[in-house]
Amino acid sequence: MSAPLVILGGGLSGLAAGIRHARFGRPTLILEKHLRPGGLNSYYYRHGLLFETGLHAMTNYASAGARSLPLNRLFRQLKLSRRNFTTHEQIGSEVIFPQTYLRFTNDLSVLREDIQRQFPHCAAEFTEFIEFIRAYDPFQVRPWLSARQTAARFLSDPLLIDMLLWPLMIYGNSQEHDMDMGQFVIMFQALLLEGFFRPGGTIKDLLDMLLEHYLGLGGRIRLRAEVSSLKTRGNGIQTVSLASGEEISCAQVISTIGAPATVGLLPDSLPQRAAAYTGRMSFMESIYIVSGLADLPVKDDCTCIFYNNHQDFDYCRPDSLIDVGMGVINFPANFQGIGTPELAQVRVTHPANYPLWLELNRGAKGGGRSGRYLEAKETCAARSLTEISKIIGNFSENIVYDDVFTPLTIAHYSGKAEGAVYGSPLKIKDGRTNYENLFIAGTDQGYLGIVGAMLSGVTMVNQHILTA
Repeated sequence: MSAPLVILGGGLSGLAAGIRHARFGRPTLILEKHLRPGGLNSYYYRHGLLFETGLHAMTNYASAGARSLPLNRLFRQLKLSRRNFTTHEQIGSEVIFPQTYLRFTNDLSVLREDIQRQFPHCAAEFTEFIEFIRAYDPFQVRPWLSARQTAARFLSDPLLIDMLLWPLMIYGNSQEHDMDMGQFVIMFQALLLEGFFRPGGTIKDLLDMLLEHYLGLGGRIRLRAEVSSLKTRGNGIQTVSLASGEEISCAQVISTIGAPATVGLLPDSLPQRAAAYTGRMSFMESIYIVSGLADLPVKDDCTCIFYNNHQDFDYCRPDSLIDVGMGVINFPANFQGIGTPELAQVRVTHPANYPLWLELNRGAKGGGRSGRYLEAKETCAARSLTEISKIIGNFSENIVYDDVFTPLTIAHYSGKAEGAVYGSPLKIKDGRTNYENLFIAGTDQGYLGIVGAMLSGVTMVNQHILTA
């Protein structure tokens, strides 16, 4: 079998790359190792309920008429109707620290007013910083630049810098302690200048729309098609080998499975090369299905709560299984125009330590989970619920069903090394590898968020495939 372009991974980046290539009538094949597409942003069913993985809220909101913004550029590139794509903007979100809090919506003036209220000495500084961010090109290939130190050139209060960093970090930062300035600018624009929204329906509806469009353009996708290796000839990839033993010859390859996994498929792969691209930031996430949310003492006027209860803020892998002292609480129903459903969700995410979870599960047989792992999972979930109840009120008696993902869950279903959902701290901004026809797209290329990941797939096709 042969295919001019083979795309590794059927997540949102891979689907976007496939659509962009196929819309020009070019044969395209997506290989996805799981039974359904979506990657980090997929879904599953429990007790007749659909659970979304990954999709709390999409970033990069844009009204249908704002043609220059990323969301609408993406729809034009994919030849999809933006006006028929229903969006629900966030109601509003909060960043809560022990000393103070900041509110933000998709209207920057709300954040400006809160900074004026809480940090009056930084109000003019923040305006200057915004001008700097708007002029900064985050995709220019340049040496790593500290976002924290750069922000300190404009903002004189370290607490304000921490509070601006926190939501950007937990929504897309793969690096501990700090961010590359380019990554900071991408996330600042996505969250604070453009903002949160949810598409109409569920992640399944979005995936179904993209997959139907891709197949309608003549693209092909193979599910349960795990890639075992990439075989080379000279300076290029010649064959994609599947775990089944099948060989697929190709002219070009775009990998959306992450740099560590891609490096691991190559014949000259060394463990230290893959380790250099492996991120350390992973998370534990709890999903609660709750009845009567409108009658509970939770914040019905808030979409996301980014909280940090530590006196000193540091974004890093915790020394324990999870760090319940910091996290994000998301209410997927708290978006404009959605209303409060009879059964609503509360989603909670905390930084977590992959090696410690892995050690707990050592010795488990047949891909199962050990007793120590399951006991720790239950204990950590209880600690998380106790901690967030201090912030949003106790809703434990209204929980109809819950589920918990650990870093091991994330690693298994996403393929991300060590459950590092945001990928490698080393971004490959031009997408190029040591092989002339192999390119990296998605999180490890440097675009962040759902819209960013899809734009990455489109951009890599535009820059490296359509011009070939």
